[in-house]
Amino acid sequence: MIEEARQYIENSTDVRPVIGVVLGSGLGAFAAELTERVDLPYSELPGWPGSTAVGHAGRLILGKVGDMDVAVMAGRVHLYEGYSPAQVTFGVRVLGTLGVRSMVFTNAAGGINQSLTRGGLVLISDHINLQCSNPLAGPNDDALGPRFPDMSEAYSAEYRAIAKAVAAELSIPLAEGVYAAVLGPSYETPAEIRYLRAIGADLVGMSTAPEVIVANHMGMKVLGISCVTNMAAGILAQKISHDEVLETGAMVRDTLVRFLRALLPRLEPGPPRARS
Repeated sequence: MIEEARQYIENSTDVRPVIGVVLGSGLGAFAAELTERVDLPYSELPGWPGSTAVGHAGRLILGKVGDMDVAVMAGRVHLYEGYSPAQVTFGVRVLGTLGVRSMVFTNAAGGINQSLTRGGLVLISDHINLQCSNPLAGPNDDALGPRFPDMSEAYSAEYRAIAKAVAAELSIPLAEGVYAAVLGPSYETPAEIRYLRAIGADLVGMSTAPEVIVANHMGMKVLGISCVTNMAAGILAQKISHDEVLETGAMVRDTLVRFLRALLPRLEPGPPRARS
């Protein structure tokens, strides 16, 4: 179905994206920034799973940021929705076959490191995959990537340096930290948060890691950006709700849009992927 989706997209637009952006819970406003845009609902794309989570629009938008052709996934699907790892990463696979050579993943995350603040943006320096699955398990398609891809720089150091420079120019505070990916959909217990802190996590969320694994498998360069939409369980004397996540996403919307608009043209896409 990857090839069918690629052909459908290529027949729907002349845009040939070199960078892809995935927008997480409540963070979909950036899609409106694209010019010469074509909106394709996931329901129209062959094999593309539909978003069921609140705050995920469920559309692929292709267009331009400046002179750069960009593909934006406004919403993603998650393992907790009942989708398989292959379905969760289907969009990244399709974008890779379209010619996308770099991916920017955004997500809503809970803050574990107490130096982080609600509404802050955090560069992901690395992740800890605690979702008990890997999208590369099973037979490997050598046309897509190697059997054992290296993950020692899953999040490009070059891209992180560029992101820090852009944030400084725009006077946007930008922290950096390790993202722990858990299955969900229940939020973590205070004991689980203490465990995650002990193993080195600064943030926790329910997405991103599978997509980043697949992007690296396909040879793409990756940048990850978390929005701290709430402080994790046990840090503040209050309960956690998805309404808070969406509310914070709306609060940080303009900052994230301004940041991505300035950042994307500065990211040099990775080398073209060799086709077998």
